[in-house]
Amino acid sequence: MADPRVAVYLDFDNIVMSWYDRVHGRNAYSRDRAKIAEDASDPEIAERLQIARIDVGAIIDYASSFGTMVLTRAYADWSSPVNADYRQQLVARAVDLVQLFPAAAYAKNGADIRLAVDAVEDMFRLPDLTHVVIVGGDSDYVPLAQRVRRLGRHVVGVGVAGSTAKSLAAACDEFDAYDTLPGVVMPEKPKRKKPAAKAEETKPDDAPAAEEAKPRRRRRKPAEEPEPDPAESAAKLLHRALELGGRDKNDDAEWLHASAVKQHMRRMDPSFSEKGLGFRSFNAFLRSHDEIAELSESGHERLVRLKE
Repeated sequence: MADPRVAVYLDFDNIVMSWYDRVHGRNAYSRDRAKIAEDASDPEIAERLQIARIDVGAIIDYASSFGTMVLTRAYADWSSPVNADYRQQLVARAVDLVQLFPAAAYAKNGADIRLAVDAVEDMFRLPDLTHVVIVGGDSDYVPLAQRVRRLGRHVVGVGVAGSTAKSLAAACDEFDAYDTLPGVVMPEKPKRKKPAAKAEETKPDDAPAAEEAKPRRRRRKPAEEPEPDPAESAAKLLHRALELGGRDKNDDAEWLHASAVKQHMRRMDPSFSEKGLGFRSFNAFLRSHDEIAELSESGHERLVRLKE
């Protein structure tokens, strides 16, 4: 049987806004939208955005559990500072960034229309596609999911719990909440700081001049991400592969074939190589991570499962 081939379409604005609301409370993004648009580097806003940061890798790794990724597209206004902060992470995972230009600051960005047109076109352009993953909870994607199913593809939906239309989940072959994906952790809300009492004081006559003399606040430059430790990255990759393998709805077995786990890890990160990490074989790599993986060896069969 041919390896399943997967296409992923991310309504990036939708998932970012929905997760922001999930973390900070209902309609939180709408309340903070003006402040975010004015200056996303403001310390208070920057902290709230950081707390509600999306784990792009968790989404892509989840999608790769269904088969070989043949295309991944993310739709958003990438000139927006909120979205631009993710560009490096997305490009590193070979995601095509589709630029959208909203008609107005508060207008709908039209991602659903562009995404749907591209997805249906790809169904005919790439007849070997077997799975389509739609990341976004908008009910506007219901006709798309129904159309893709009629074209014989397996439709997988991903959306934020509480912000996803029930009709979309029903239109998919299977649906998972972003909140439940391996690697995604619900952050704790920061405690609101009480405003300090303003002391009454008389400003000197030269106060306006002193205010003008203050240097203007500069926009913070995005910090460069440090190079990850290869051994630590490989351990996380193994843990996520075993978690995703254990979620397979078509297989009730707790144990997974070691070769299938390695194949899954290579789907998530094509650069993975146990030999590059100093191991003679994948089994040796598994044995060295006995705190994560439980290995069963009988004859020529090698089975592995996530250690509790």
